[in-house]
Amino acid sequence: MSHAEPHTHDHGAHHGHQHVADSGGQAEMLDLDAEVLAEHIAAITAWLPIEAAPHEIVDLGCGTGTGTFALLDRFPEAHITAVDSSADHLHRLRTRARAEGVEERVRTVLADLDAADWPHLGTPDLVWASASMHHMADPDSALRHVHDALAPGGLFAVVELAGFPRFLPESAPEERPGLEDRCHAATDRFHAEHVPHRGADWGPKLTAAGFALEAERTIAVNIEDGPTEAIGRYALGSLQRIRGVAAASLAPEDLAALDRLLDTSSGHSILRRTDLVVRTERTVWAARRKN
Repeated sequence: MSHAEPHTHDHGAHHGHQHVADSGGQAEMLDLDAEVLAEHIAAITAWLPIEAAPHEIVDLGCGTGTGTFALLDRFPEAHITAVDSSADHLHRLRTRARAEGVEERVRTVLADLDAADWPHLGTPDLVWASASMHHMADPDSALRHVHDALAPGGLFAVVELAGFPRFLPESAPEERPGLEDRCHAATDRFHAEHVPHRGADWGPKLTAAGFALEAERTIAVNIEDGPTEAIGRYALGSLQRIRGVAAASLAPEDLAALDRLLDTSSGHSILRRTDLVVRTERTVWAARRKN
């Protein structure tokens, strides 16, 4: 679980996700998510209503470390416990921590957060969960676990995705305008059944778990002049995952048009387009343990 939409970090991708078998492709999508959306992730960490700089932080469903490294930058005195169900994700995170000279500030914990016995997370001042809560089988139980682990007055930041990002203009592709909208509609139906908490309003759930909800903010992402090559790979990976979910629901003409975009050897490949953008939303809730 982590924050990859696109989302990735959705089903099969982002963003340390419970229940999702790892692959190099998923890890690459998490890394691309971090690269393309770095400024937005930094903006979320800067927005958090922190009363005193935290010393102990937990990144719950850390994936390959998007949130971990953003938080290390934001709070240079802090130590972070990075928790994920993927040994590969944690290995990549540790490798990067060594490369950046911050390995002494990072502890990794391999854990299934749907298991009855939660790992010992210490008494953190801040818990961060980006695009991970919706993968929990029983998120209400997980929220209570976090509440009980936090230090009194500690903060819990939950980041939720608005599904996969969008990349294409509405007029694209030329032979099937609006293809991306129809693909998203199909994935929304799939996730409503299989990942019912994706896109949830976490505010009432946090309150029910005993937190005092302190702030909520939705951040619109609209990147039109980002790293072109990275955005192309990000779009390719996202649409590959969308195809895996949506193929059975798409009209044959839409599926054929999608496959043309995904064919990297074709002149129609999404990697060859010069009109790609990244459009998505992320909502963050900041909730405090009252005592």
